Amino acid sequence: MVDLKSQYKNIKSEIDIAVQSVLDSTAFINGSQVRSFEEKLANYLAVNDVVSCGNGTDALQIALMALNLQPGDEVIVPAFTYVATAEVIALLKLKPVMTEVCPATFNITAELIEKAITAKTKAIVPVHLYGQCADMEPILNLAKKHSLYVIEDAAQAIGADYTFSNRVVKKAGTMGDIGCTSFFPSKNLGCYGDGGALYTNNAALAKKVRMIANHGQEKKYHHKVVGCNSRLDTLQAAILEIKLKYLENYTQARIQVANAYDNAFKEIEDLIIPKRSDNASHVFNQYTVKLQVSSKRDALKQFLQEKAIPSMVYYPISLHLQDAFKTATFGIGDFPVTQNLCASVLSLPIHTEMQESQLNYIIDAVKLFFKV
Repeated sequence: MVDLKSQYKNIKSEIDIAVQSVLDSTAFINGSQVRSFEEKLANYLAVNDVVSCGNGTDALQIALMALNLQPGDEVIVPAFTYVATAEVIALLKLKPVMTEVCPATFNITAELIEKAITAKTKAIVPVHLYGQCADMEPILNLAKKHSLYVIEDAAQAIGADYTFSNRVVKKAGTMGDIGCTSFFPSKNLGCYGDGGALYTNNAALAKKVRMIANHGQEKKYHHKVVGCNSRLDTLQAAILEIKLKYLENYTQARIQVANAYDNAFKEIEDLIIPKRSDNASHVFNQYTVKLQVSSKRDALKQFLQEKAIPSMVYYPISLHLQDAFKTATFGIGDFPVTQNLCASVLSLPIHTEMQESQLNYIIDAVKLFFKV
């Protein structure tokens, strides 16, 4: 699905020097590269503050901890997303409230969110799934109307743009109160281990987030709030600082692969190519197609596997049907769009080092399956 080895080889000399500099300094925790990377990422995103942390899941948890939510408060999330989005909500004794998603973009919408708002609702977590922003302007307007926090789950969409009706353009994760991302190795900006970050334009929130991620302390041994221990180690920060220079190139490489897939598959009636929003760019952390006849999804996956082509289902089970989140409130059939997506989506290989021969081999295999 990704070729991390080839990507590393193409920037090996820079990465090796960066790693060696950390080894030479032995400042493995909170070395100078951590703050340097945060500043460079903030500049790239045009956001006031970036606070790095241990991973994307921690980022979501820290964001929620910073908002003074109380046990039982409700947080709205899409039913079609990775478990981490809802997991941290439940861990903090808050209530994750799932909603349906748009069948075309797979993202949550303001109209769907509004149906789920109650007197207990305190926050919304839009997920920018597969690399494309949710339609944020109406979501932000809705949040303002109901005095709700917005935490963006931008783990799959770093670098993606969203254009507002006044033509202002902002990056994924920089529009709500707090944005969260992951630097898991397969992400568009991935490190060589675990890592994550939070973004915000709110100085007070930035200060609190940084405290929470560091045991709740602003000054060593002075703990103002209950926090956790979540930090990006210096080695990972050094690696990410190098890779950040290439992020736009990586994005364009992914888009080129996606364009080739689109052109090859657009005439296949049984296959729906990814919807590209008019007001949001797509950075294609995943290239995810949808089968018109869901029963063909697993057959296609098996066919590709037999030809040594990997593929993945993100995600095979709706959140509301996971054992960890089952309740008497929702059951099979309550989110038909999400359940259809779980049964019909398939992600194809897409990465920054894909060779033309590899791309053509995958395209030819898919066409062969559909007898095109």
